[in-house]
Amino acid sequence: MFTSTFGSVLLASSLACLVTSIGIYTIGKHEKWGNKNVVYFMSFAAGVLISVSFMHIIPKSFDMNDASPIYLLVGYMGLYLFNRFLTAFVCNERECTNFALGVIPMLGIGLHSFIDGIIYSVTFKVSIFTGALAAIGMVLHEFPEGIVTFLLLERAGFSHKRSALYAFLSAAISTPLGALVSFPLINKIDRSTLGILLAVSAGALVYVGASHLLPAVEKENKKYTLISLAAGILIAVLIVLSKG
Repeated sequence: MFTSTFGSVLLASSLACLVTSIGIYTIGKHEKWGNKNVVYFMSFAAGVLISVSFMHIIPKSFDMNDASPIYLLVGYMGLYLFNRFLTAFVCNERECTNFALGVIPMLGIGLHSFIDGIIYSVTFKVSIFTGALAAIGMVLHEFPEGIVTFLLLERAGFSHKRSALYAFLSAAISTPLGALVSFPLINKIDRSTLGILLAVSAGALVYVGASHLLPAVEKENKKYTLISLAAGILIAVLIVLSKG
């Protein structure tokens, strides 16, 4: 039973990693097109991240732990304070806007992807069927996460290779890493602890979507961004419905 469950967790988290990697590879091959249309990917990703957070992750975390609102604030303010740290100490005022636009989403998405790996361990521990249902919804949002992470890093001034590498490390490999780290400890990760992790993750994702992606989209002032935002929200609804 242990071998079967571990194999399922590893397979699901590796599939998530593969889908994200395909997104990074695809956009890397069509770099000019990607940079021209990055605003639509940002708008789409904002719709997915914010909607999934409010419709699923936050309510779930509140149900698991009564203190989750505090940790939701910790996740949100933690990224905000890190952003202020970057502005004040890492780069000068002229360069920091684009730099932070790449690094902050990378951290937020990386944290979320790592916790996704933990969720795979938890759900498959309940049953193979429960884990499979969770995997269906979670894998749906991996592809755009890889694309957006890569494009924002490149816009922040990182080279093509570094953008691909950092996007892979934060958005792709972090999911199986979270699964591998958490699986041996899964009996110690109770419902309350998972609620805390989900709340911190949701706070980080809301900050990324509302404070970084959407303001950047508004600055571009391009047509049809509302359509891509609506598409992201629709995908989020499908993800939530697929989780039941």
